[in-house]
Formats: sequence, C-alpha cells, structure tokens
Amino acid sequence: MKVLKLTFIKQRMFAVLITLTAGHRNEFIDCQNGKIRIAVRPIMDVKTRWNSTLELLERAHRLGEFTREWLKNPKYAEYRPLFTTHDEWTIVKCVMEVLRPFRYWTLSMSKRHTVTFHHVISVYNDMFDHMDGVMQALAKKKTPWKENLFFAVKLAPQKLSKYYAEVTRTMGMLLISAHILDPFRKLQSFRKWDKGMDINPEDETSYTPQFQEAFLKYVENEYCANHRRMPVNTLKTVLSSNLVTSAMA
Repeated sequence: MKVLKLTFIKQRMFAVLITLTAGHRNEFIDCQNGKIRIAVRPIMDVKTRWNSTLELLERAHRLGEFTREWLKNPKYAEYRPLFTTHDEWTIVKCVMEVLRPFRYWTLSMSKRHTVTFHHVISVYNDMFDHMDGVMQALAKKKTPWKENLFFAVKLAPQKLSKYYAEVTRTMGMLLISAHILDPFRKLQSFRKWDKGMDINPEDETSYTPQFQEAFLKYVENEYCANHRRMPVNTLKTVLSSNLVTSAMA
C-alpha cells in the first residue's frame, strides 16, 4: 500500500503547504493568473465529510500544472519531493474513477427533496456491484499499485456491509416493503440477486418468493388485521378525519 499512501500523502501535504502562509497562497494564485478564468487553491479532505477525498484529488489533478510551476521556484526547492510524477497522476485518476460513483449515490440520496427511502436497497446493490466490477477489473493486474488498489477495494465491502447491517437490523421489513411498493422496481432487485447466485427465482428458497411472502405477511399483520379489528364506525371516522386534514393542508 506504500505507493497509494505516498500519493495521497503528497496531495494532502501540498494542500497544507499552500494554505500555510499568505505568501504561499498568493504565489500559487499568481501561477494561475491569465491561464484560467478563476484561480483556486488546493483543498483538504475531512474524514467526516462525504466525497471530500475525491474532491481533494480532483482539485489536485486540476491544479497539477500550476503545482509543478510553483515547485520549480528555487526558493521552494526543499518542497520538490512533493512533486507528483506521471505514474502517480495515473494512480490519482484511477482512484477518482473508483470514487466518483459513490459521490453520485450520496448526492442523489441527500440532495433530493422527495422521499428516498424506497431507493435504499437499490443504492446499496449498485454500490456492491460497482465494487465487484472494480475488483474484477483489477484482479489479474500485476502492477504493484493496482494490486494495492485491489486490496483496498476488497476491504471496502466489509465497511459497507457493516452500514447495511445497521440499517436492515432496525428497518429491514420497512425497506423491503418500500422497495416492493415502488412501481419501477417491485421484485426486480430480488430476482437480480437470484440470477447473480444462479438460483431459480421460482424456487421457494430463493430471495424473490421469500421476500414476497414476508411482504404479504407484513401487510396482513400490520395493516389489514388492524383495520379488520377496528369497528366500522371508527374506521369511517378515521377516514373522514384524514380527508379533512388533507383538505386543510
């Protein structure tokens, strides 16, 4: 993992170096004047902020030409070990390609102003599929940094599985119900799971019939049974009050 770590360390240290003093910041901005419309500085990533590492790498890659120019200044000769080589930029671009889909999913879920609960299972499926695809692409690569990246991506599903387990443990049945009630998905995701595991979706032990049966039982026990036990007059009152509330809203 040394090559990957060194590449990331260089980008982080250079970002700190430029923001360290006003002189560094101003001279770095001067390197860009007349060459791009808006001059910017390198940025740092934050562990608790989604996509910040991707943003750090994208900004560093965008400013690569000016980073090289700034480091050529004789008075900054001591910082030249932070120079990023062509091979290291190749690593940066590859890592960005791995991370970009995650930014799409996080922004897609966090920026919407509508309900996203029914998308949770699909988003997790897409993330797992993306990591499987990356691992398949890197599995036979022998370049050291690609082997390191393969190892890093191989560990990522473990972290994602931990998050997924926390969600499904408390809201599993609700997630399944919301997913099945989505008219654009219904049982398609579960059939995809069966197909991926080479299981006949019609088999009683497959995911599709199991989740379908669980959903029907959930609706029967949590919705239909409750309404059947409710007196007709009470049910009419509830429905009328709901209509009045909706009208007032």
